[in-house]
Amino acid sequence: MEGPLVLKIHPNDNVVVALQPLPAGTTVLPGIVTRQPIPQAHKIALVDIPAGGAILRYGVLLGHAKADIAQGDWIHEGMLDLPTPPDLDSMRWGTHLVTDLPAPPVSSWEGYRNPAGGFAGTRNYLGISTTVQCVSGVLNVAVERMRRELLPRYPHVDGIVPINHTYGCGVAINAREAHIPIRILQSLARHPNFGGELMVVGLGCEKLTPEMLVGAEDANPDNLILLQEQKGFEGMVHALMEMADRKLARLNERRRESLPLSDLLIGMQCGGSDAFSGVSANPAAGYAADLLVAGGGTVLFSEVTEVRDGVHLLGERCVDEPTMRKLADEMRWYDRYLEAGGADRSANPTPGNKKGGLANIVEKAMGSIAKSGSSPIVEVLSPGERPTKHGLIYAATPASDIVCGPSQLSLGIGVQVFMTGRGTPYGLAAAPVIKVCSRNEMQAQWPDLIDFCAGPILTGEATLPEMGERLFREILEVASGRKQSAAERFHLYNDIAVFNPAPIT
Repeated sequence: MEGPLVLKIHPNDNVVVALQPLPAGTTVLPGIVTRQPIPQAHKIALVDIPAGGAILRYGVLLGHAKADIAQGDWIHEGMLDLPTPPDLDSMRWGTHLVTDLPAPPVSSWEGYRNPAGGFAGTRNYLGISTTVQCVSGVLNVAVERMRRELLPRYPHVDGIVPINHTYGCGVAINAREAHIPIRILQSLARHPNFGGELMVVGLGCEKLTPEMLVGAEDANPDNLILLQEQKGFEGMVHALMEMADRKLARLNERRRESLPLSDLLIGMQCGGSDAFSGVSANPAAGYAADLLVAGGGTVLFSEVTEVRDGVHLLGERCVDEPTMRKLADEMRWYDRYLEAGGADRSANPTPGNKKGGLANIVEKAMGSIAKSGSSPIVEVLSPGERPTKHGLIYAATPASDIVCGPSQLSLGIGVQVFMTGRGTPYGLAAAPVIKVCSRNEMQAQWPDLIDFCAGPILTGEATLPEMGERLFREILEVASGRKQSAAERFHLYNDIAVFNPAPIT
């Protein structure tokens, strides 16, 4: 076998990770021989670890050995007990503020200025919001007709995006946590990629009224169609087509212009992670995030359960005490939310994560937070809250890909950068998703679905700064419309799954 066989992340680690599948009896380092076959990305013990002993990767405690582990043993998820999560009441802030960030090679991009002010659009879409799932069938039929019959008349419009979801009725609309899905839907309706044009489709008897969704002033005949007021199915479709035609005509006047990076908002998310995600894909995204922030841009990252075990490290990067306190509050809220459901953070890793070498949520979290780079955290957002600052932002969302995605979308991201080790065809209809894989094998398996491969970091073919700068340039190419992501080309769009912790009646 050529090249290094294993990877050690931190000098204090007592495990290494296999860079390729290794047979039993392989000498991976002087004096270290594998005692069992080791799958790619899985851990190998560097020393004898007694029962109850610490298992260290990234220089942090992943867990305690359930039984004696011998040097050269394969360490997998069934061999560790979870450690106690970081205490939220003793977190520090401002003790690790990195301001010497790498300088971006580019300071501008081509986007659509937001008529409402704030972050700009990366695409020019007609967004059609819905108040309730009941209208989705009719709307979907109408949208197909709009795309065939109307869209060709408006060459400067990129597409039509229906915001179908499962909220709106049969819900406790005034429940304590109902503001979360409502706020997300309110923000989605005004996404920068929709150019300030509101188009709302309601049924007429739902609990989430149009006034609750877009406000009484905008719930007017120019923006709203109630299906119960139309004459049959054909009347519904006719009304939808007429309104869409008017909206498309106005959107067709939009043009891209050169904008500073301060007008760009990027979301970072990961899914289908493996043990290499935290070594290649996520750090590359983190370096690109640092370049964006250094140039005045704004980057947000999320996924509560996937930062919970590293939250103390994030607290040290918060610029002030209120920001750190809000970070702790979001973690505390989610701890209670999981407890109420009879679960805890250990429910997060998937079978694919474990097959990819991630032993538990601690290991997954240490890799996950790498996508945030090293910038100071200037703001913490609750679900559905819009950013008010520029820089690096933590936006609290569930870790579930299909829930985190719409949650970040509601905050106004123009592009989402999505890191994966195992692979997923996930995508968003309202904003492009750039798929970044952690290893060369993944790109070889899905050459037409992966936009960017960070595998050369593992093989030594490229450095982290080199790959981070390449990814930075890729982000600007996609944001500026000079390039489409694979998910865009193939129209791979997930359903809108809105986070709803409130009761369903």
